Amino acid sequence: MSSPTTSGLEIRARSRSLRDAVELVSSMRFAISLLTLICIASVIGTVVKQHDPLNNYVNQFGPFWASVYDAVGIYTVYSASWFLLILGCLVLSTSLCIARNTPKIINDLKAYKESVREQALQSFHHKAQGELAESREAAMARLSGLLGRAGWKAKAQVRDNGTMIAARKGMANKIGYLSAHSAIVLICLGGLFDGDLVVRAQMALLGKSVYTGGGFIKDVQPQHRLSTANPTFRANLSVPEGARAGTAVINMSDGVVLQDLPFDVELKKFIVEYYDTGMPKLFASNIVIHDRETGHATPATVKVNEPVFHRGVAIYQSSFDDGGSWVKLHAVPMNGAGEPFDVEGRIGGSTTLSKGSEKVALEFAGLRVINVENLGGPAQASGTDVRKVDLASSLQKHLGSGAKGDAEKTLHNVGPSVSYRLRDPAGQAREFNNYMLPVELEGQRVLLAGVRDNPDQNFRYLRIPVDDKDSIDTWARLRAALADPARREMAARRYVSLATPPDKPEIAPQLFTTAHRVLALFAGAEPAKQGQPATGGLQALADFIEGSVPAADRPRISEVLLRILNGALFELTNLSREQANLPRLAPSERTQLFMTQAVVSLSDSFFYPAPVLLQLADFKQVQASVFQVARAPGKTLVYLGAVLLIVGVFAMLYIRERRVWIWLQEEPGGQRTRATVALSTTRRTLDSDAEFDQLTKAILQEGTA
Repeated sequence: MSSPTTSGLEIRARSRSLRDAVELVSSMRFAISLLTLICIASVIGTVVKQHDPLNNYVNQFGPFWASVYDAVGIYTVYSASWFLLILGCLVLSTSLCIARNTPKIINDLKAYKESVREQALQSFHHKAQGELAESREAAMARLSGLLGRAGWKAKAQVRDNGTMIAARKGMANKIGYLSAHSAIVLICLGGLFDGDLVVRAQMALLGKSVYTGGGFIKDVQPQHRLSTANPTFRANLSVPEGARAGTAVINMSDGVVLQDLPFDVELKKFIVEYYDTGMPKLFASNIVIHDRETGHATPATVKVNEPVFHRGVAIYQSSFDDGGSWVKLHAVPMNGAGEPFDVEGRIGGSTTLSKGSEKVALEFAGLRVINVENLGGPAQASGTDVRKVDLASSLQKHLGSGAKGDAEKTLHNVGPSVSYRLRDPAGQAREFNNYMLPVELEGQRVLLAGVRDNPDQNFRYLRIPVDDKDSIDTWARLRAALADPARREMAARRYVSLATPPDKPEIAPQLFTTAHRVLALFAGAEPAKQGQPATGGLQALADFIEGSVPAADRPRISEVLLRILNGALFELTNLSREQANLPRLAPSERTQLFMTQAVVSLSDSFFYPAPVLLQLADFKQVQASVFQVARAPGKTLVYLGAVLLIVGVFAMLYIRERRVWIWLQEEPGGQRTRATVALSTTRRTLDSDAEFDQLTKAILQEGTA
């Protein structure tokens, strides 16, 4: 990395402050500080999902912190001004470092340092002395050949009192230093060129601005569009099946900019294949590229990691999405009031649900036709509470990623599902995910209705039992009847008439009072405790028992009240079926399983955070392919930088720079020569010791022989 010394390029500056600033910017500590900041920013950009809608961040962090993080660019780290400034400073720092050290490195590559004094050789760690039984001229000739055969480049300096032979080896280590530092500059420049820096520059110089509205792409004004001559961009292009598009979207921190392409992409067919686990195995798009200038149509197939290139623009298969599928949802009121109704829409669209002055926006978020889930594993507890319990956790052995390594894995396609959001007038939204078909869990077929408060949470599932027609109508009628005081009273009387022993008619009034009160508490029509709001569900019964029954009697009273509740709800179920001209449920094991799950789901339904449950009734799927289109001139710089980085790191780690000096001083008589050998290396290793020993042996022993 950068050297803190000032050798190399001379800084000709009269101002001491300027000289100190250049010294600091080109120093190692400054470069390391910048790299540390880039690493921290990269971690933030990895942990915090980038370019999500602002509402998602508001749900995740809250309004205050969401606005703070938005102001500092946490949601668009890699295009934030401060991140680009850090990259620019790193380029400047590394470039100054290269400029300062390149002259010195070039001089070192040229220099053999044969002028070193013979006395200085005694200070080297690797040194040896000996006498050669040959003249100085013969020794110099022999050693020159010996060094040449060993790969050393040598140069001799003849002096009055002797001859200094200087040799060097492994000088590519110096090239590795320049190569690694140049790689950093090239990679950073490539990142700057291929980022949105050029787009921002065009917006500033050409009067362009981001677009924050809605509507059709064709209606967006020219000031929000970039021309087809834009030298660099990276944008997303979504094309539904059977349609074509030629304008991509560049996401900016405060909106979008439209990028016109020199061609249109028509999607003929989108192909997706799945593994047995339900994970996608293959994404592919059969497309036709319509050139706007020539009118020529070019068919092509785009796959993941197999892009198609046209007019210098790369078309990558990024992902797939819904292309505007039509869905029909059946709305079931969860508060027992009102009649079921149907609502239609397209994925990506929205509509408004209203009841009097209350209005809520319904956003059609997504449609999944295939859901391969793991329905194996041990049975779970049948009851869950949507207020406190993460239903996804309680269903983890039943539902979840098919990639989980369960000991007993049974993969099934559980059918289509629809996701939607209900957004209140304040802008707060909850996301819902409901399956179209029931699944069998613990011997009971149930319909799964999921909900979560923000995208970072798992869905919590309400399990609604279905009847013999795989419909939730029986449960929905029971929920509506539970909200009707008249039908609750009628069901309580029916229960009393069946549960009163013939020999004890006197308990009937008290039994009716208890059954009627239990139904009212369960229905949320009466508060469990004085001065508290009514809640409903099993929690209301628990609160009632806790507030009015001594602790010693609570287990017994709880059992009695639950038995009364189950019997009264069974009669209420049959009453609602009779009023719908349906036969009564016959007592059986299947009916018992249905009623057990119905009681639990009814209890949970009081805490379901929506006035209606929207069940997928019908759909017509339209798929869309999402392409990333990119013109990336900086890609060549990045590739070159990567090659230089590999070469540089390899050279610095695996090539050792070594220099050797041999001083030859002729003894009186001229027949013998005294030799002094010294070795200098950038890293002292065992290999260096072995190499010096071998070299010394070849120089001294062969000469002695």
